[in-house]
Amino acid sequence: MSKDLEKFGLSNEELFSFVSHSDVESEKITAPRYSYWHSVFRVFFRNKLNIVILSVLVLLVAFAYIYPTVVHYNPFANLMDPAAKHLSPSRAIEYFGASIHSILGTGAAGEPTFDAIWNGARISISLAFICAAINITIGVIVGSIWGFSKKVDVVMMEVYNILGNIPYILFISVMVMLFTASFWTIVLALTITGWLAIAYFIRTQVVIIRDREYNLASRCLGTSTIKIAMKNILPFMTSIIVTLLATEIPSYISYEVFLSYIGMGLSDMSLGRLIFAAESAMVTPGWEFEFWSPVAIASIITIVLYVVGQNLGDASDPRTHM
Repeated sequence: MSKDLEKFGLSNEELFSFVSHSDVESEKITAPRYSYWHSVFRVFFRNKLNIVILSVLVLLVAFAYIYPTVVHYNPFANLMDPAAKHLSPSRAIEYFGASIHSILGTGAAGEPTFDAIWNGARISISLAFICAAINITIGVIVGSIWGFSKKVDVVMMEVYNILGNIPYILFISVMVMLFTASFWTIVLALTITGWLAIAYFIRTQVVIIRDREYNLASRCLGTSTIKIAMKNILPFMTSIIVTLLATEIPSYISYEVFLSYIGMGLSDMSLGRLIFAAESAMVTPGWEFEFWSPVAIASIITIVLYVVGQNLGDASDPRTHM
């Protein structure tokens, strides 16, 4: 044995040393550090399909905001040219020449359908993001306090029983009829009570976990209701909130398209307004692209937003981080 160790050319003191014992060091955990959001994105991007769908979403949103700023769009530039109106893609390319503006034909005023769609998409997406941000923020905060405070619960249940039974579309329609159908009027109509259903859903989730031991201990220590709701409850509901957001954003685009389709939407030429204006083109031979192009873009945007949000909500569940 000693002969085998001689080949290292080291003394016994160098080869052997006592290992000291430390109670502090023995209590340390050598497991790797856990980062919640790092794990969320790791799980999300592990699925290659999510990368493709997210890339499509980024491309659509970027195109909706960048293209209108780069290309000057005048919907009435060809108004006095009757030969430029209601052209199919092939006829538009033949009349105006091969360009990106002509690939979807022209509309009733001779405007390029492609340019009109992306200007409308910018308005519709902005409306959806603003409404979702307002409703989710108010709904989550109010719902957390509502579910944890029994005094607030008594008041808010009465409010919910009154306003929650009014059909949402009917309420929005009345709001639009009372005011001018502008961008901020639609935002007001979609958010004045839109947060209530979200708050009630969050309240239900909070009631399930509010009486757990750590929350009871916090209350015994004198922690305020707001702090318990923000620190003890909301962090455990991240996946639920992300899933809610995934359903809310596409729904506001759908509401805007529906209201515009029945003639009560935005006065601006949004996606819904484009579909409403091209309703007659749906059944007119040669004009179909005027109607189906904005319908297809609106459908793709809502589907992609929903799928990305749902998959991100699944990835936000800590149980998927194992």
